[in-house]
Amino acid sequence: MAATLLSPARGGTPLTGRAARAVAELGERAVLCDLYDEAGAPIYHDLAGTTPHEVRELLTALRRLPGAVLDLAAGSGRLTFPFLGLGRDVTALELSTHMIGLLRGRLATTPPSVRERCTPVRADMSDFALGRRFGAVVLGTTSISLLPPDARPGLYRCVREHLAPGGRFLLTTVEVDAVTDGTDETEIIATGRDGRGYRMIEQWSAGDTTRTVTMVPVEPPADGPVTVATTTIGVLPASQVIAELEAAGYAVRSLTPVPGGGRHHDVLLEAEALR
Repeated sequence: MAATLLSPARGGTPLTGRAARAVAELGERAVLCDLYDEAGAPIYHDLAGTTPHEVRELLTALRRLPGAVLDLAAGSGRLTFPFLGLGRDVTALELSTHMIGLLRGRLATTPPSVRERCTPVRADMSDFALGRRFGAVVLGTTSISLLPPDARPGLYRCVREHLAPGGRFLLTTVEVDAVTDGTDETEIIATGRDGRGYRMIEQWSAGDTTRTVTMVPVEPPADGPVTVATTTIGVLPASQVIAELEAAGYAVRSLTPVPGGGRHHDVLLEAEALR
């Protein structure tokens, strides 16, 4: 069983190693879901709100860029709310109905002066038309890696069509360092905003173009189903993203390392569409 469990995320990547064993230990109580679907979205939301990762770097860049902000793959608003905190108008674009529902719920609890500056939009970040332009288009949380290669040209085209003159495309991507200890998986304990702990198990072998992350509760309930969220995303080195941006008619104006530990380090790219 442990060798044949399939993640429901993006093509059914097999779960192996620690992830498979953790699910097998739960037996029939384990309910696998995608991290971004109805069952997984609350787990993503619980964890996403606990880290300031890349927020400072993005806010620093945005302070130099006037105008409204388009937050792509906004999720439940991890970056949307800090952008609103700058006093900007923010359009939050998200494909998942479950994620955008969480975002709308959070907005409903904010003061009208904040809520009125945010426009949630359900759309695909590789194919959208909003009829306006923005001083900055942001794609954070290394979410560009969620798009397959044949969808990324659509992203670059849509961003170009929505950037105001002098605007910038800000995006982060993950660099994965070579594995030096002979293993192809890591595990950390992550704590959500509600205090719940999760075993965050990542499967990735050096050279692979995808990595799979599985979230298993540290303390599952004694009875009943146990939700296990998993997702498989691409690994896109900055050099590859820069080459794609340049081929799509952008000039990359800066590359800023985003502090972080482990075998991952993210970078923030700032690109300008050449006209």
